Amino acid sequence: MTETIQAATSAEDPQNRPGRRIHRAWFVAAVTFVTIIGAAAFRSLPGLLIDPLHEEFDWSRGTIGAAVSVNLALYGLTAPFAAALMDRFGIRKVVAVALSVIALGSGATYWMTAAWQLMLCWGLLVGLGSGSMALAFAATVTNRWFTERRGLVTGILTAASASGQLIFLPLLSWIVAEHDWRPAAVTVALAALTVVPFVWLLLRDHPADVGLKPYGATEFVPKPPPATGAARRAVKVLLDAARTGPFWLLAGTFAICGASTNGLIQTHFVPAAHDHHMPVQAAASLLAVIGVFDVVGTIASGWFTDRYEARRLLAVYYALRGISLLFLPMLLAPSVRPPMVFFIVFYGLDWVATVPPTVALCREHYGEDSAIVFGWVLASHQVGAALVAFLGGAARDAFGSYDVVWYASGALCAAAALMALVIRRRPATAPALA
Repeated sequence: MTETIQAATSAEDPQNRPGRRIHRAWFVAAVTFVTIIGAAAFRSLPGLLIDPLHEEFDWSRGTIGAAVSVNLALYGLTAPFAAALMDRFGIRKVVAVALSVIALGSGATYWMTAAWQLMLCWGLLVGLGSGSMALAFAATVTNRWFTERRGLVTGILTAASASGQLIFLPLLSWIVAEHDWRPAAVTVALAALTVVPFVWLLLRDHPADVGLKPYGATEFVPKPPPATGAARRAVKVLLDAARTGPFWLLAGTFAICGASTNGLIQTHFVPAAHDHHMPVQAAASLLAVIGVFDVVGTIASGWFTDRYEARRLLAVYYALRGISLLFLPMLLAPSVRPPMVFFIVFYGLDWVATVPPTVALCREHYGEDSAIVFGWVLASHQVGAALVAFLGGAARDAFGSYDVVWYASGALCAAAALMALVIRRRPATAPALA
């Protein structure tokens, strides 16, 4: 077995072959990036559906927001189990099944006529499928294939979700405006299905599958045997992590991150702008611009995370986000003005810039279990998003505007900045949680 490994590494490791400069890990990262882009199509749609579903079925915004909140909650709660399932069955199988479930749930909404069907299709099915495609997927790929440039790769893969939003938001808003919401739901289903062959044919579970070291590694890393008891392991990792202070601080800050992004802006920005008589397509285009600058901000955050203290980066990101939200109610208007453009650029740069330092802190404190721990931290992100997706719609029904939601979210971001500074640094000699 040792001879086989040595032969594989000497024959196929790009670091041992002159003339070949690009490590296979970068191709795996590229396939992962494209996969997350395809799956991100579904994340572009919920905010565009609130007004059309309200007008067609006379469902309250709170009811529609509740379906979105189920989706967001399951997106997070599924992630740690999906990370464990990837250890058991492999990345390719889990991701291919997840994309198929997303396609089924989104496509089935074409025939829905009752609110419970929205809960089932968009809430349950798309939520479960998307949870398996959550950022724990990116963390798993990064941990397996890279030992160097992990912050940068995490930033790039996180930016893939924003890139998907950039690609699909203008298209889906045009489809909703010109052809109703049903063709938009079918478009999301087809986008998810289109990615499945790429995953199956091009993605590999581990560098050892092709006889390579992880990028930056000095020694060959054998592929570990399949981990049994995925659900049990996910729960055990949670119980172990829950006995440590950094876990609760990371979970709390990331819950506020989800509340102020997916739950607030992504779900309610378009209907809030429409309340001020801004055309839906214009508001959707502003969200797409957030996606443009999110790519820049997240990759830059990954670069910063490789060089600066992660908890201080988090504090800066949350503080700036909270300040920007306090100004948003004054910026909404029938037309897009320069101050609104500045807000969109600023918010885009900060959108998920929090992910690379959060992943880095999970890795610092929890070692080999960091992908699963990050899955649980991501669950808190989505629970926060789910609460605000529902409460934002309920507040709009109760008060006739979203102003109180913007101000409350700004205050929460200030609290997250303080929480980030409280996270202690793990001593260099202390072992990570096993």
